[in-house]
Amino acid sequence: ILAHGLPFYRGGWEYIVKKHGGHLPVLIKAVPEGSVIPTKNVLATIENTDPNCYWLTSFLETALLRSIWYPTTVCTNSYKTKELILNYLIRTGDPNLIDFKLHDFGFRGVSSLESGGIGGLAHLVNFKGTDTVAALLYGKKYYNATNIGFSIPAMEHSTVTSWGREHELDSFRNMMNIYAKPGAILACVSDSYDIYAACESWGTELKEEVIESGATIVIRPDSGDPVDVNLKCAEILDARFGSTVNSKGFKVLNNVRLIQGDGVSYEVIDRVLHVLETNHFSADNVAFGQGGGLLQDVTRDDYRFAMKCSAIRISGEWKDVYKDPITDAGKTSKKGRLQLIRTGDGEIQTVNERPWNHDLLIPVYENGELLVDQSFDEVRTLANHHLHNSFSK
Repeated sequence: ILAHGLPFYRGGWEYIVKKHGGHLPVLIKAVPEGSVIPTKNVLATIENTDPNCYWLTSFLETALLRSIWYPTTVCTNSYKTKELILNYLIRTGDPNLIDFKLHDFGFRGVSSLESGGIGGLAHLVNFKGTDTVAALLYGKKYYNATNIGFSIPAMEHSTVTSWGREHELDSFRNMMNIYAKPGAILACVSDSYDIYAACESWGTELKEEVIESGATIVIRPDSGDPVDVNLKCAEILDARFGSTVNSKGFKVLNNVRLIQGDGVSYEVIDRVLHVLETNHFSADNVAFGQGGGLLQDVTRDDYRFAMKCSAIRISGEWKDVYKDPITDAGKTSKKGRLQLIRTGDGEIQTVNERPWNHDLLIPVYENGELLVDQSFDEVRTLANHHLHNSFSK
């Protein structure tokens, strides 16, 4: 019992086994997955359903909080990036392209397969492009979801450099010979040696082969300053392949596109799209691939997730519980039995439940039984509905 320095509450767990058949006597309420909720609001509550298990709710904090903060943070960052890119597409191009504008490159940068599955699936709430296979497996396992994420044939540096510098163009031709078919899209990393010379070659020696293939070649710069490099690549490709001016007055490259997959962040995406727009290039021309910044470079503190005791029942009477540290007012916790409500003007607020009857938090788990089983399509629909409403105002 004291092997690890602290007592293990064997009696409490034996009680749960004998009294409840091993099912946890708790009620968990949560906002539906895919909901877009302002920060500083309650997302889930947990309370024990057996007075003898008063200790259980705090015991479950680590598991419950961990399962909420990480995917919510990844999904939130992905959602905000989707808002950003969509703004540029609305101004300069085709908003229908949004689903494939931020590709998940993060699988090799996460700390575990589980992180890749959970975080990668969170990203797929907003976008449909991914190279994180675990996300697809988790979607199938936990949401019975199929065909929720997609990728394209893509070169990586060794499939170029193994040909030798003098045969770089042969590696590109080989890729096209295998994958370039009418309507196909394939990505070719082109910065192994000289990205600008490679763009010139794509538009001269390889130009007719690209056009005749009927495929769209996505050229990937993978080094240097993303803003400068993407603009210069776009200008070279425009000079060689030409472009079409769309109905919004912006140029869309013929036959080729770009994907920026190095050093990608919200700020970098904004800068790249801004400089392209300033130079009359549509956001249609470029997509982004994000790796560790999408799935790994997040913490619980990014959006200040916490789980705190807010109410306790003593002798049948509920009492508020909260913390209010004098040294940091920002850490004052919410008190009372909490509800999440939508006010008459549509604002979402967290309130003490006693005066209210319309709780957005719904029971999802009670005494071992899963009460809600959302499909992945439902999760996506909720998120996309909010995004559509925010742009239609």
